[in-house]
Amino acid sequence: MRIAYSGPGQGTSLHRASALKRLGHEVTIIDPWEWLGRSKWVSRWAWHTGGLGFEMRINRPLLTAVFAARPALIFVNQGEFLGPVLLRRLGSLNVPIVNYTNDNPFAGRDGMRFRLYRDALPRYSLLAIAREESLALAKRLGARDAMRVWYTADEKAHRPRLIDPEVQEHYASEVSFIGTWMPERGPFMVELIRRGVSLSIWGDRWQKAPEWQLIAPHWRGPGIYDDDRYAAAILSARICLGLLSKGNRDLHTSRSIEIPALGGLLCAERTSEHLVLYEEGREAVFWKDAQECAAVCKHLLEDEPLRQSIARSGHERALRNNHFNEPMLAAVIERAMHGYGARR
Repeated sequence: MRIAYSGPGQGTSLHRASALKRLGHEVTIIDPWEWLGRSKWVSRWAWHTGGLGFEMRINRPLLTAVFAARPALIFVNQGEFLGPVLLRRLGSLNVPIVNYTNDNPFAGRDGMRFRLYRDALPRYSLLAIAREESLALAKRLGARDAMRVWYTADEKAHRPRLIDPEVQEHYASEVSFIGTWMPERGPFMVELIRRGVSLSIWGDRWQKAPEWQLIAPHWRGPGIYDDDRYAAAILSARICLGLLSKGNRDLHTSRSIEIPALGGLLCAERTSEHLVLYEEGREAVFWKDAQECAAVCKHLLEDEPLRQSIARSGHERALRNNHFNEPMLAAVIERAMHGYGARR
């Protein structure tokens, strides 16, 4: 099936587009960022204004590219730059239009970023949403159809692999976290450091943390976006922290799936969804606060057989859970095609 895929041609968006290709579809990637420019100022303007003026830059070229692809389905990743005018015009193709977003368009963390998404929401045939609470909110805003999906790892990007010894030495760590600074994360990290946890942090914006002076010695570099280096950082750590975004009201994140899928040991906040995904103490370890997290980490670092056993069992459980891109996308497309046919 021909699919016009609107989304960045990199990162997890590219993972999903590639998974659609592995499922046998003919995928044309149409990246809105190409017409906006890849700049931090674009993201800041979207946060403050909801992308005011973006439609003038995006609508015509994106519409032309989608029509040229002659799709049987349109797949929009995130969709924060696509407004109702564009979606109405895309609707003239008379094919299902699916939206997948791994952020939370209904929370306040991202400012005005998802203004266009919310305005265009009723024009999608199907929304794939990673939070149970967002289903009701989407339907309240006029969604035609919405389905809950779990976050996913990618079959190719997050497969276990051997790491070159020099690369492994570069990323070697006791307890690691890979992720962007958020206000609640600074105090948490400082408390781990104060309790003697040997911490390594890779991620962007940590210099903005009020606690930066204390965190700086444990910061080892910016965010890791290369698949092989991300895998190396996970597999070179004895314990991997999976922190949630409080502003997004997360109960699990993509890290919750990717870390065990790669074979790393997940150490995350104890939530209802984490407890569904993994058996505590056997397939992953959980905590309620920094004090408990520090105690859990120290215990595991002193018991290597237990650490290895939990990492191994967590990987096996991740495979059984099957929260990977290909089955998730296959289910989303099946529902979109069936629902669209039923409504016609």
